[in-house]
Amino acid sequence: MQSKTNMDQMLAESFRNLALKMPIDKITIREITEGAGVIRPTFYNHFSDKYELLEWMIRTEILDPVIPLMQIGRIRESLILIFENLQKDKKFYKKVSRLEGQDSCENIAKKFIKEILHPFINKQAGEKKLARRGLTTDLVAEYYARSMAFVVLQWLKLDMSLTPEQMADIFEYITTHSMDDVIAEMN
Repeated sequence: MQSKTNMDQMLAESFRNLALKMPIDKITIREITEGAGVIRPTFYNHFSDKYELLEWMIRTEILDPVIPLMQIGRIRESLILIFENLQKDKKFYKKVSRLEGQDSCENIAKKFIKEILHPFINKQAGEKKLARRGLTTDLVAEYYARSMAFVVLQWLKLDMSLTPEQMADIFEYITTHSMDDVIAEMN
């Protein structure tokens, strides 16, 4: 009998192969299970739908590996690792980045990045209160999660040829400089 992790990986590989051949929204559970060589009920023992499977893939392949780096405050290295993990299967993730609606890649990425950032920000803030009224650790986590997700998705959607290090430099630059500074340097 297959372990849960092995079965999850088999279903993910089948989904990945199908996504490279057809639009993700057209992929059926039957096609995923046929590709994995299992019956439909097996899929539902692991995931409720293909979008939950996709969430699992993004979490395990892209985001879980950065958690240890985040826990020790290595933000730049975390971002580079996200780009490197995406680059390993950029063709697939480029297709995923184009998903729209509730189950969009953007929504999945923002949710997971915020989950990763929130404990880090809370740990860094400690008992200190943020200096600005209304500025909470939750708001800060949300802002940076949206910013990171945006930069990552632009890299995928526009098929940018920049390296993970170059993309990390861009993110670091735009998050550490004012909009006025960034615009002034464009001239």
